[in-house]
Amino acid sequence: MLFNSYEFIFAFLPVTLIVFIFVSRIDSEKAIAWLVIASLFFYGWWNHNYLILIISSMVINYTIGVLINKLHSKKKPAKYILIFGILFNLSLLGYYKYANFFLENASYLLSSPYEVQQILLPLAISFYTFQQIAFLVDTYKGNTKEYKFLHYALFVTFFPQLIAGPIVHHKEMLPQFMDRYNIRLNINNITIGLAIFSIGLFKKAVLADGIAVYANPIFSMAEAGQQMGFFQSWGGALSYTLQLYFDFSGYSDMAIGSARLFGIKLPLNFHSPYKALNITEFWRRWHITLSRFLRDYIYIALGGNRKGRLRRYTNLFTTMLLGGLWHGAGWTFVIWGALHGLYLIINHFWQFIVQKFNLIFLQHSKIWKAFAWLLTFLAVIIGWVFFRANNLDAAILLLESMSGKHGISIPNGLGVLLGDSGKILNEAGIEFSHGGGKVFVMTYIWIFCLLAIALIWPNTQQVMDKFNPSLNKIKDNPITTLLSDNILMRKVKFKFSYIWALNMSIIITLGVLALSQISEFLYFQF
Repeated sequence: MLFNSYEFIFAFLPVTLIVFIFVSRIDSEKAIAWLVIASLFFYGWWNHNYLILIISSMVINYTIGVLINKLHSKKKPAKYILIFGILFNLSLLGYYKYANFFLENASYLLSSPYEVQQILLPLAISFYTFQQIAFLVDTYKGNTKEYKFLHYALFVTFFPQLIAGPIVHHKEMLPQFMDRYNIRLNINNITIGLAIFSIGLFKKAVLADGIAVYANPIFSMAEAGQQMGFFQSWGGALSYTLQLYFDFSGYSDMAIGSARLFGIKLPLNFHSPYKALNITEFWRRWHITLSRFLRDYIYIALGGNRKGRLRRYTNLFTTMLLGGLWHGAGWTFVIWGALHGLYLIINHFWQFIVQKFNLIFLQHSKIWKAFAWLLTFLAVIIGWVFFRANNLDAAILLLESMSGKHGISIPNGLGVLLGDSGKILNEAGIEFSHGGGKVFVMTYIWIFCLLAIALIWPNTQQVMDKFNPSLNKIKDNPITTLLSDNILMRKVKFKFSYIWALNMSIIITLGVLALSQISEFLYFQF
């Protein structure tokens, strides 16, 4: 079931909330049980056959966690059980997500005629697998307490964060589930939750889906091997860059808003990443909980920065390579992860140069900040080309087109409007093509408007700041972010008023009216 569907908005969510309100007045444990049942129904709506998989995974991981807790004083047996638990989770993930990928590549390398049977990827398996691995590791470290299975089941299946995150920690969620003050009717939570959900729906249905129609055809053309001009290819790449931004931002808002209706705060997972002035800051703001997991359970486990600069760079590259593979079983994702690993190495080395030669003054220069932002943004766009392309050939062809290798052209209609300037452009090697003028203009209007919103308009966290919409806050650092403070950031703040009620009504109405067809969130495929 999708957050941006009539079934969710007009049936599942209101029914779940109304029953929750009534049951919570009787007993908080029954209210939790109701949320578990509703969450399993939500998951089973996609494919009920995989309900057995997620329930079995929960039961086995909870049992392993209990055993680790009981044997906590005996380090060796507890460690063996932890290793078994991690291998169990990785085996499930490996079979469903990566078996086809490795078998296809092995078949190709061995020139074997072996025919690979397609395995259907269970929804959200990457997210609930990482979540449960974190739970087992933290249990082994002694960071967890004894919890009821019912609470643990809600921790894993809670529908606002089940499908595409955020990846939550037990210490963030389980105490909230056990707090009876949370598990009850609170009109403020409902108001705040609806406001955040409405903003997220608007981002997804109006903005992300609105610009998607200019991104998808370009990548389809690249997949078909069709060469494109400079502006056409850049239009597609930039459109996807902004589509993904508002799609994931919209999902994150809708997840936080849905959870808040039930008195639960989720951790922040998205915070204006395109304002970042370096790639490290970008990853502090993009899929924040995944970055946290990769740092805590892979990068630090590999040694982090404790064993010298070379080892640190190796650990960074390995972590991002695995992060890329987590996103999808394909060489395009591996290359995307490798690119970001290289980006991080370059950034950390540059920071070393800045400190060594006392170049900190550059960070306060507006010209330098503009250059740093542009360089970071371009690096991210190149990565997104691999992330979105269905195969390497399509990604390389699109990047070649973006470099101008296949020519530079603009629609003939624009050339006529340019007059003498058009003749100068023509002499400079820019061609004028017939047709496509409307699409060209609309593509770049959408890009300009959405990029302005991403860079200038306050994000949902900043708009709702007064009401602590999420568990954690990120304070903008003017040294690492572009336009971290402007009049809009200070003035556009949500409050309980008739004006804001009207604004939210318009936003949610536009969001609902835009639900003309089923449009999955882009992160659902991971």
